[in-house]
Amino acid sequence: MHNSLLASFDLQPSLIAVEMKGMFEACLSRASSILESIEKAEAPAVMADDFWFDASDWRSVYRPYIVKDGVLLIPIKGVLLHDFGYQLGSWATGYNYIWKAFERGLADGNVKGIALIIDSPGGHVAGNFDLVDKMFAARGDKPIRAFAAESAYSAAYSIASVADKIVVSRTGGVGSIGVVTFHIDISKAMDASGIKITFIHAGKHKVDGNAYEALPDDVKDRIQARIDELYGVFVSTVARNRGMDEQAIRKTEALTFTATQALSNGLADEIGSLEDSTAAFAAELFPETEDDEMSTQDKAAADKAALDTARAEGRTEGEKAGREAGVKEGATAERTRVKAILGSDEAKGREDLASHYAFDTDDAPEKAIAAMAKAPKTDAKGKEPNRLEQAMGQTPNPVIGAGGESGQRDPDDVEGIFASAGYAPRKVA
Repeated sequence: MHNSLLASFDLQPSLIAVEMKGMFEACLSRASSILESIEKAEAPAVMADDFWFDASDWRSVYRPYIVKDGVLLIPIKGVLLHDFGYQLGSWATGYNYIWKAFERGLADGNVKGIALIIDSPGGHVAGNFDLVDKMFAARGDKPIRAFAAESAYSAAYSIASVADKIVVSRTGGVGSIGVVTFHIDISKAMDASGIKITFIHAGKHKVDGNAYEALPDDVKDRIQARIDELYGVFVSTVARNRGMDEQAIRKTEALTFTATQALSNGLADEIGSLEDSTAAFAAELFPETEDDEMSTQDKAAADKAALDTARAEGRTEGEKAGREAGVKEGATAERTRVKAILGSDEAKGREDLASHYAFDTDDAPEKAIAAMAKAPKTDAKGKEPNRLEQAMGQTPNPVIGAGGESGQRDPDDVEGIFASAGYAPRKVA
């Protein structure tokens, strides 16, 4: 089967890590097979506003749009291809797809950050720098994090450099900041087989670099000049994106670097697993919001608890104060009542009775005093005087002699004497 994707790299400048040649070819072989199946089932979609398939459409798997915990995950895997609108698993990813996903993420209010999940040996020069420039121009709108899990080489590193931070897995690598092309000379093999190719052309350099003759020095120089120019663009792009000196980038000499080496030379910022690093990225996107929400909830709970406590304490204090005030007021009132009873004129000569009303009853002073007023007084020894004696004592001695002065009682008036003492003598028939 003819591999059209592989053919697109033939004699073209490429951003590929040459040591990844085996992976590069395997990816393109598998991607070509998948693409053929897609195109048999459906004509290629227009790369325009109808780019995104409905989630229920079987083709949506080849244009994934995955947002997890506020992070858009853009897979940048396999060989990277110009003018290609699909993401074919681990085998190939189109620059068109990357931009469309990135662009959609910028406009999506649910997306708080963008994660570039990279595992690629590189890809086409064509389209790469234009994509990177557009992504760089949007940097700052939302946080961007690149994860090299496992590799981010050449064209893939160019894209990774757009991120605010690059994280590399412990066994991963980055780099290969360089440009490559190749020339195949099969002239001797053709001679050995007795086959001779003759080009008929107009323009001296029309067939420069063909595979059927040795590469002339001047043609090689021109190809080298083209490569050098593209290399300059690559170096300046990475230096700009990473905030590094161009000479530092050139000194890498297009080497690939392990995670620890990349951390030392400034091509990476952290080492970590994809799972842990993406989780940490998601957590970084919401710290203030989450803290604010938690602090608001905690504050509300604390305020409610404080209010409930204050109310409870207030009730307790109020009840206590009320009780104390009531006791105090009651004690004052009781002292006033007792004093009114014991200090009344009616209590004189009726001390025992006054004490009874004062301490053994709750009677109001007026009631107690009225009752005492009706009770007889006692003498100094506490004995109640004889009513007859009281009456006799209140009766003046009779005047001896005939007649009597006004106001004096006749001693012979026995009934009058008894009546004044409160007795009503019984009459005998």
